This record gives sequence, structure tokens and C-alpha cells, in this order.
Amino acid sequence: MSKQFLGVIVAIIVIFFGVYYFSSHGTKTASTSNSSVSSAKPSDHVEGQGSTGVTLVEFGDYECPFCGEYYPTVKAIVKQYFSQITFQFVNFPLVTIHPNAFAGARAAEAASMMGQFWQMHDLLYQNQNQWVSASNPLPYFMLYAKSLGLNTNTFVKDYNSEAVNNVINADITKGNNLGIDATPTFYLDGKQIQPANSITAFQTLINAAIAKKTGK
Repeated sequence: MSKQFLGVIVAIIVIFFGVYYFSSHGTKTASTSNSSVSSAKPSDHVEGQGSTGVTLVEFGDYECPFCGEYYPTVKAIVKQYFSQITFQFVNFPLVTIHPNAFAGARAAEAASMMGQFWQMHDLLYQNQNQWVSASNPLPYFMLYAKSLGLNTNTFVKDYNSEAVNNVINADITKGNNLGIDATPTFYLDGKQIQPANSITAFQTLINAAIAKKTGK
């Protein structure tokens, strides 16, 4: 066997294993490739005392203008029914149409790691017009974190962490499994509802759910 022929054989073997390696270990997406992602649990952001056992869930996107419009209504409803229901917010950033939506969710989850989820959640919606069109919204998020008394270095570290990304991706998977494709999407006691953006519309549905659950 000639040295030239042997060199060709060796080159083919090297190329083969190179293709195999990169096809097996190439660039991976955070939402599907990492085992820690698949095992990550969705977020569990709830408020309210829930004395009636009724639960209102919102799948929301911090950049979504409709979520921003619904925010004051939902805030008022949660305040009114705080002792009676439980309200849960689930991250569902529509990244194909809202480029900063995932970043907003990361800010909320980073604040959550320091016990300030709802405070950051509120600031993101209250200041939505300020950061949604920014080429880099992180400086705004850092200002919000500072206003909440959070350590900004820790906030940025958590913001960039795999753990935060995994929680958001788990929330997205949860929404995808339900077939959600728009925000805000609401569920009341496990049933999807489509309330108009008014306190009265929410009251009608929630009062009916409470009556059904409690018989009152």
C-alpha cells in the first residue's frame, strides 16, 4: 500500500469523525438541547390568598402591547379578589415578533431570585414604552433593579444565568403544550377564557367561578 493511498484513507477517517463530532456536539439551542432545560420546572409566581380555591392564570409577554393594556385591569382585579382567588403569571415571550420579550422575562426571573418578582413584573409593564424598543434593554432593567434595592451585580449575573433561561423555556414549553399562540392568554380554574379588557368582564367570570366552587 502506497504512502499516498494510506494518506488518503487517513484523511477520510479524520473527516468522517470530524463530521460525526460536530453533528453530535455542535451549537445547541437553550430550549431543547440541555438536559437541565428538559428537567427544569416552570415558574411558580402566585399571589393572593385563594380562600375560594379559584385560580386565575395569565400567560404573558412583557413586550406585548396588549398585555401592557390589560396590566392595570388585571392588577385591579387581583387587588379586589386578593383574599378569594390565586393569581399566577407565566412567562410566554413571543420572541418571533417581540425581540426584547425574552429579555424582559429574564429581568423578572432575575429579580425573582432575590425575592422581587412581582415588583419587577410591575415595573416592566409600567415602563413598557421605555425599554421595548431599546437595542439593549439591560441598562433599563438595571435601573429598575437598583430602584428596588437589589444588588445590580447579582441581578446581572442572574439575568445572564442558565437557570433563569431554563425557567423561562420551561414556561414556554408549558404554554406550547396548551396550544397558546397569543398573549395575554387567561385561564380560570383550568379553562381558557377571553375576557374583554374591563374590570366588569373579569368580575363576571370570576364571580361565576367562585359561585360554582363554593355554592355561594
